[in-house]
Amino acid sequence: MRILLTGGTGLIGQALCRHWQSQGHELWVWSRDPQNVPALCSGAQGIAQLQALDGGAPLDAVVNLAGAPIADRPWTEARRSLLWRSRVDLTRTLVDWMGRQPTPPRVLLSGSAVGWYGDGGEQWLAEDSAPGNADFGSRLCVAWEQEAERARQWGVRVALLRTAPVLAPKGGMLARLLPPFRMGLGGRLGSGQQWMPWIHLDDQVALIDHLLQHDACSGPYNACAPEVVRNADFTQTLARTLHRPAVLPAPTWILRLALGEMSVLLLGGQRLVPRRTQETGFTWRYPQLSVALAHLLQKP
Repeated sequence: MRILLTGGTGLIGQALCRHWQSQGHELWVWSRDPQNVPALCSGAQGIAQLQALDGGAPLDAVVNLAGAPIADRPWTEARRSLLWRSRVDLTRTLVDWMGRQPTPPRVLLSGSAVGWYGDGGEQWLAEDSAPGNADFGSRLCVAWEQEAERARQWGVRVALLRTAPVLAPKGGMLARLLPPFRMGLGGRLGSGQQWMPWIHLDDQVALIDHLLQHDACSGPYNACAPEVVRNADFTQTLARTLHRPAVLPAPTWILRLALGEMSVLLLGGQRLVPRRTQETGFTWRYPQLSVALAHLLQKP
């Protein structure tokens, strides 16, 4: 396949490039720093402008994972603008370009996040549940998906991937948690009762590949493991895997004071089931948190 990837230099993008390079696919990565792409993205060629692909052979697929990190710093007005531009505006530009191609790609797989649902409390949530819309994160995801959906007008199959926090040996949420937990300084966030969906990086890569390969897959899919855990459960499982205590919780009031509205990412949650994902026949390699963490944290 001929595949264009945005966000290719990120955690998921780099893993996808390694996977697809081993399968012999032709890869292009749209990047602000295309000269860095070959070193970061195995087997991929970097492009600074989409127009660099004009006049070439048609693409088979576009995978849109671009977006500035959402949890790196508080949501100031400037940060919100950057998050919006890097997701919503970029996707609009990408879809408009696809529509101008003589032969548009057959499929667009576009990123989203479980934040689409907002803080769902104790409610069970699946792909047919309503969006949150109560906080900036959910509104961002809704607008992001709407821009991707426009590609359908050109006969493009659109799959939307609502991704949970991705667990990886290096990078992402787990990398931020490991230093304090390894020192025995970890603990639950707030009450610890908020639901916390998650997915192993290997399963995230396999699911993206699965959705590309199956022509019947269209619409939203939850990219999360089938095991549903609360933050307190996650905390204790991580601590047990590291053979450390987890007795230093982060109080709710401190998180809200420090992070403002962004604290919903830590204090809110989604009791999420990947119902449509399961219906596609996808099989998880790491459906249970204890097994996933044991694999990720095993000593080399």
